[in-house]
Amino acid sequence: MYTVNEVRKRTGVSVRTLHHYDRIGLLKPTRLTEAGYRLYDDTALRRLHSILMFREIGFSLKEIRDILDAPDFDYDEALKRQIKLLELQQKRIGELISFACKIREKGVNNMNFDIFKSDEIDSYKAEVKAKWGGTKAYEEYEARAADKSPAELEDTARKLMDIFADIGTVKHLAPDSKEAREKIAGLQKFITDNYYTCTDEILNGLGQMYVGDERMKRNIDKAGGDGTAEFTAKAVSAYCSDKNSV
Repeated sequence: MYTVNEVRKRTGVSVRTLHHYDRIGLLKPTRLTEAGYRLYDDTALRRLHSILMFREIGFSLKEIRDILDAPDFDYDEALKRQIKLLELQQKRIGELISFACKIREKGVNNMNFDIFKSDEIDSYKAEVKAKWGGTKAYEEYEARAADKSPAELEDTARKLMDIFADIGTVKHLAPDSKEAREKIAGLQKFITDNYYTCTDEILNGLGQMYVGDERMKRNIDKAGGDGTAEFTAKAVSAYCSDKNSV
C-alpha cells in the first residue's frame, strides 16, 4: 500500500490532484486508515497510469472516468491504443516542426496549411470513446438491449451484417461515390434505430474500429467479401467529411 505522499513521489501527481480525483470518483483510494488517510495499491496505481496517459493525449477527466468504468474496459487494449495515439501525435509534431522550419526559410506564401488539421488523431480518439462504454451512447444501447430478447438481439445483429453485405456490393466504386454515401447513410440510420444515436463523430469512430478491431474486420469481410471493412472505413470517412464541409 502507498500513502498519498508516496504516490506523489512515485508519479509526480500532486496531493491536491489526488484528492480531486477522489472527490469526482475518478481514482478512489484502495482503503482508508483508521485515521482517515488514503492508501493506494498497485491496481490503483495502474488506474492512475491510465488516467495520466489519457490526459496526456487530450481526453477530459469525465471522458477518462467513463472509459475506465466501462464494464468491458481492457487495460492492455487501452495501452495499445494510447501508444497509437502518442505515435500519431509524435508524427504530427514532427510535421509541424518541419512546417515551421519551411516558413522560416521560405516565408508563409504558398504554404499548405493542411498540416493543422487533426482528423486522423480526432478519428482515433473517437474510436476509443466508441469502443468502451460509460458514454450516453453506451447507456442508450444498454437501455434498449434490456427490452429485447436474445433472439431479437441476434436478429438485429444479423440485419447489421446484411447491411455490410450490401455495402460490399459497391466496394468496387469510389468510397465517396453517390452509391457508397447512400449505403453509409443507411448504416448510420440502422445503428440509430436499433442501437444508439449514431452521431457523425461516433460513426467516424466506428469506421476506424471496423479496420482496427481484427474480430470486427473479419466478420465484416465475411459478410461483404474481402476488403469490405476497409472500404466501409474509407466510405464512412468520406461521408462524414462531406457532411461536415456543408
